[in-house]
Amino acid sequence: MPISPLYIALIVVTLAIGGFATFYVNSKLKKYKKVPSALGITGAEMARRMLAANGVSGVSIHQGAPGQDHFDPRSNSISLGPDEYNGTSITAIATACHEAGHAVQFAQGYSPMKIRSALVPVVNLASNAWMFLLLIGIFMNLMGLVDLAIIMYAAAVLFQIVTLPVEFNASRRAMAYLGTTGVSQGEQTGAFSVLRACAFTYVAAALTSILQLLYLLSLRDNN
Repeated sequence: MPISPLYIALIVVTLAIGGFATFYVNSKLKKYKKVPSALGITGAEMARRMLAANGVSGVSIHQGAPGQDHFDPRSNSISLGPDEYNGTSITAIATACHEAGHAVQFAQGYSPMKIRSALVPVVNLASNAWMFLLLIGIFMNLMGLVDLAIIMYAAAVLFQIVTLPVEFNASRRAMAYLGTTGVSQGEQTGAFSVLRACAFTYVAAALTSILQLLYLLSLRDNN
């Protein structure tokens, strides 16, 4: 299965999608990081308040590395970057509420999050092995290995697809909570812009992975 002009085009398209997604999210985060919320509440405190409003307890919130905002279901903890943990900007409170949304999902047994968590071990294996198996299958003309590689890559693609509703729902929960806090409509619009930009990165990643999978399947069908 030699490299074809179609594959080169695929690389160009995926790089363009990824580059635009990175530019878009960075521009929104930077813009609203400069806009303070009138509430004057840090991201960490907003996350605590959102968890309490949803009846969720036992979630630790700590300061992590810059840009490392995430919820870890294994430790039931939220990590926020320094600017989000200590900051009072629109970006800070939107990001914090989004991560709190994931904690609420976990506490309430949100089904897509359960499915996503169940796929993690499979994806960890598949992500590290599929390309290796694909190359061996190609060079040794072992179509069984090629098929296995494609199946493993499909599992990784499924993980990214399942991630989408998890991320979208966390943002919806964040916006619903912000609407109850007295945050102005203008600030809510800014928060939505931040969350929409972040969600676009997941959409872009899923789209590029789907395109890659379709290309692999087309090559398999032609052999």
